[in-house]
Amino acid sequence: MSLFTRTAAVSLLGLASAAGLAIGTAGTAAAAPTVASTVTIQAAGTDLFGNVSSTHAACEANRTVVVFKQVGTRGGGDDIRFASDGTDSDGDWNTGNTGTEGRFYAKVKRTDLCKADFSPTIRATR
Repeated sequence: MSLFTRTAAVSLLGLASAAGLAIGTAGTAAAAPTVASTVTIQAAGTDLFGNVSSTHAACEANRTVVVFKQVGTRGGGDDIRFASDGTDSDGDWNTGNTGTEGRFYAKVKRTDLCKADFSPTIRATR
């Protein structure tokens, strides 16, 4: 193999690798969630419920909502994963009567299409 042929082969291999990296990056960027979602939480006594809303219907139905019991400062690392529920076709979720008072907030988990969101903190009392 001549010097020119080896150099051309190495250059082509380098171009193919660079193209593969660019394609891999584009594929990763396309998989990032793009649609905003909003999760709410309310309390009726110690019954916790809420809604996930979005401009895209697929970001409302069948989403997992996790309810956290706030201990101390929100997000301080000591909050407790308290309950979870899946949303119905309208985006509604409900933990039922937990029997527990306290401060709570909800998180809707991200999906391939939909972004995650946290609700404000509410207080549940009997």
